[in-house]
Amino acid sequence: MNHRDVVITGMGLTAPLGSSVEENWNNIKAMKSGIVHEPREGLPDFLQYVGRTDRHLLPRDISPRQEGQMKFLNRGAIFGFCSACEAISGTTENIADISPGRRALYVAAGDFTKIGSEFMYPAMSDCVDDHWQNADQEKLNISMLNKVNPFFLLESLNNNLFSFLSAFIEFMGPNTSLASLSPCGGNAMELAYRSIKQGNADMAMAVGYGSWINEVILYELEGLGILSKCRSGRGSYKPFDHNRDGFIPGEGGAAVLLEDSEKAAERGARVYGKIRGVGNCTESVGENKMGVPDAVSKRNIISTLNDAGFSTGDLAFIVPHGSGTRKGDRSELRSVKHVFERDGSNIPVCGLKSYTGHMGAASDIAELIFGVHAVSDKTVPATLNFEKTEKEFMDLNISGLPQPCEKNRFLSVTYGVGGQSSSVIVEVS
Repeated sequence: MNHRDVVITGMGLTAPLGSSVEENWNNIKAMKSGIVHEPREGLPDFLQYVGRTDRHLLPRDISPRQEGQMKFLNRGAIFGFCSACEAISGTTENIADISPGRRALYVAAGDFTKIGSEFMYPAMSDCVDDHWQNADQEKLNISMLNKVNPFFLLESLNNNLFSFLSAFIEFMGPNTSLASLSPCGGNAMELAYRSIKQGNADMAMAVGYGSWINEVILYELEGLGILSKCRSGRGSYKPFDHNRDGFIPGEGGAAVLLEDSEKAAERGARVYGKIRGVGNCTESVGENKMGVPDAVSKRNIISTLNDAGFSTGDLAFIVPHGSGTRKGDRSELRSVKHVFERDGSNIPVCGLKSYTGHMGAASDIAELIFGVHAVSDKTVPATLNFEKTEKEFMDLNISGLPQPCEKNRFLSVTYGVGGQSSSVIVEVS
């Protein structure tokens, strides 16, 4: 079955720049940022900048029974659900010939919506005086019943969206739910691709979602030393820039619908692009370490190019992970530079997370979606807030302004703490 071509026939995105793919993409073309200042009492100033998603569009055809089940979906999962519904909109009445058992679903939850126990704060406040250890147990029991969602534990489970979505859109074929940091969104996309390529499904959806903006995760990320501490507000997220010092967290959901090309043609589906190659590698960072290897993406990029039968000269641009950390970006740019020197090319390199903030697993799939639209519009997006890079990478083509796009393929790369890297090459129709 490896001769099967896998095409993209649907995309969905709920993110800080908008509640649809079109709205998000138009704001990227306008070089707008979805990162906002959100004052919160007690938080340091630099933790008050986040990529908040204020709006989402729920489908209109949710039955009363399904509405009841949605109480188990937390904030991040709702964004993932909305993106999945957008990706499949206009398709549901046209897939009757594809049985539910031939529709695969892979959901990646890089989610921290319900980390910690801050949801218990209102009830705890009712039952204590100035000393937290003097809790009135009777008052606590009453307040817990009235002020704490009884489904709080279920809301923290990362497979809730998977369970609900598989029933809602009737994707009952090969499937799994992933829970990790980046690149688990890229992993979900690769699993969806391979399920079709290997003949186990005719249609597959990959969904990534995450919410990294609550106080507990903000402090945890800050403790890891990977958040930007610049005081210049939302413009402090500077992927690949010589003044970068970390990322700003965000939230959102993203989804792509993949199909066997012959099945898509039979039902007259619109084809946005074709998956030409995928790759997944892990580089060792040493025992008991969580850092970034010196060239985290090099072997992965090469394996993906080999899978597609391309060189970097065949691509319009590369979208690296672009976390904005000192070591992470340096590792990625060294990887890219090595491959460019091997191929004798120097195509544009752009980072896209500075538009939305880092959305966890949603960013992996969102950047694929942005890449498809960029090639369609014949433009390489600007790397927002970029001024100049380090001396070592001055010969790389990174720009704070849009550039013309001359070819119809791009490479998107994502990596995670621990050395795992995932890549995909898309050829746009």
